[in-house]
Amino acid sequence: MDKLSVMNAYCRIVERGSLARAADDLGVSAALLSRELKLLEQSLGCALLTRTTRSMSLTDAGRLYYEQSQAILDAVSRSEDRIREGVGAVRGHLKVNASSSFGQMVIAPFLPKFLEQYPDLKFTLSLDDRVVDMVEGGFDVSIRIRAAMPDSALVARRIGTVRQRIFAAPAYLEGAGTPETPDDIKDHCIIGFLLANHLTEWNLSGPGGEQTIALDPEVKVGNSLVLRDLLIAGHGIGTLPDFVSDAAEARGELVRVLPDWELPAPEIFAVTASRLGMDARVTAFLDHLRAALEPHS
Repeated sequence: MDKLSVMNAYCRIVERGSLARAADDLGVSAALLSRELKLLEQSLGCALLTRTTRSMSLTDAGRLYYEQSQAILDAVSRSEDRIREGVGAVRGHLKVNASSSFGQMVIAPFLPKFLEQYPDLKFTLSLDDRVVDMVEGGFDVSIRIRAAMPDSALVARRIGTVRQRIFAAPAYLEGAGTPETPDDIKDHCIIGFLLANHLTEWNLSGPGGEQTIALDPEVKVGNSLVLRDLLIAGHGIGTLPDFVSDAAEARGELVRVLPDWELPAPEIFAVTASRLGMDARVTAFLDHLRAALEPHS
């Protein structure tokens, strides 16, 4: 028995003073409505209405049930109205997950403006370089950088592309020499990113087509900001995503190695637990994120 539907039907019977008129309003047969009423009275163990061929009156229990049903139905209606009104409002609690380097280099710079624009929003940013369980963590959106997203119940929306390039400090290249071909890379100290799928193998694309270089990095780190700093300090050659390398390259702290060659470009995905996850909070956040990514696209 659908209690809310039964409550609504019962209230309509009381207000219309007739099973037939209530049934007509609800678009059901009077016989069906009569059976529903009988089942309701049986479940409550008392009579709600006293009926004769010409009239219908409420028992004391029936009057109490009507008043309580009205209060419950009104409360449900108000709750639904508030939710509908709030769907388009940027308020509530938004929980975002991203990798450490992406969070610091891309998200953090626009956060002050974003939070200032939406003062009614509570915001949590969790930075983790490993993939987290969105449902267990209670995250509304997770930003993931992958070549492709595996099939799952999660919904992934592509919001950008990352370019992966090879870098070294000018001082390192002055001392160790500048590689002229991909094969020359093997003669250099390599700093690898532990969580990358190209830790021990670089699949490069360039003027000579595609070439794969097998590597055994002397140094491995699990954070691309640490990798960047090691490269700037002249400890070797390594790959960086554009959102990490751009500023250091602009300052001359890093230079491109084999500038005509690049690794495959992974995609940036905004992942939500379901399509309903794209509410006003997530939409507003992703609008700011897309704007922040434009210089890298």
